[in-house]
Amino acid sequence: MRWGLFGGCFDPIHYGHLRSAEEVREKLGLEKVVFIPTRVPPHKDPAGLSAFPHRYEMVRRAIGNHPFFEVSDEEGKRDGVSYTVDTVDSWRRQWGEEKGLFFITGQDAFDAIRTWKEWERLIRICNFAVMTRPGSLRGDLACVLTPEVAAYFQYSEKDDCYRGPAGYGIYFVSVTFLDIKARSIRKMIRQGRSVTFLTPDPVIRYIKENKLYMEGEGA
Repeated sequence: MRWGLFGGCFDPIHYGHLRSAEEVREKLGLEKVVFIPTRVPPHKDPAGLSAFPHRYEMVRRAIGNHPFFEVSDEEGKRDGVSYTVDTVDSWRRQWGEEKGLFFITGQDAFDAIRTWKEWERLIRICNFAVMTRPGSLRGDLACVLTPEVAAYFQYSEKDDCYRGPAGYGIYFVSVTFLDIKARSIRKMIRQGRSVTFLTPDPVIRYIKENKLYMEGEGA
């Protein structure tokens, strides 16, 4: 099986997330993309973050009946900070050593991977699908990781990825760039402006029903 795990705050989820996930799924031949809202993000101030049940429900409504999208509340069930390596470990316990597990992340986040918990082990226990903008230059892997760690990954022309010693790869996937930011959506809502065509209508209805983002900066 080839499944993608797409983590994020999703506060709120928007079409940028959805379109990118669809393109990664299609280009890598993934059978499913599982959206995993984080409970407590390790790299953001959680003080203004909407409650996990709200963000989970917005994702659930956003993906609707999409046959290849699912949402997981796994990180919402765990106490403390939501670390990617813990989530990947959990999925590996379910799958064993299956090589079809892909963690989906953006280029900016991947560029900061050395700040992630147990990052050197993480890139050796699952595939990475790194979303990039069309036409962007692929960075030097040795600069993103370290020269010592990058040396373990060899470029595979056949698979168009950097393959590690355990068989997992780092894939750079060009996706359509929709310049939509959750922060901007929250600001527009506070200003009473329309966010139609930025996020799905079921999400907009949920935001209005629950009066989300009416005050404060949010996360």
